Amino acid sequence: MRRHYDFSGGVRGKYAKRYAEGTNVVVLDPDVADVFKDGQSVNETLRAVARIFDLQSRKRRDVTKRSNRPRARGSSSEAAGARRGR
Repeated sequence: MRRHYDFSGGVRGKYAKRYAEGTNVVVLDPDVADVFKDGQSVNETLRAVARIFDLQSRKRRDVTKRSNRPRARGSSSEAAGARRGR
């Protein structure tokens, strides 16, 4: 700091709490920070990953719903086996 700055009447951390409430700061490890040029690129990547997670969880839910349904008699696999002479 330069000598002509006078902080003698200042209050340390006066706005820190208000600032922290309005932000969500995440500190990246240096190797991760090297991959991204700015905050926008980090956010775009995280949004894409979040969409992938969402799609995968929806797929899992759909598969679970289908596997819990009772199978109808003469399902397609049984009928296919019968057509092949099994």
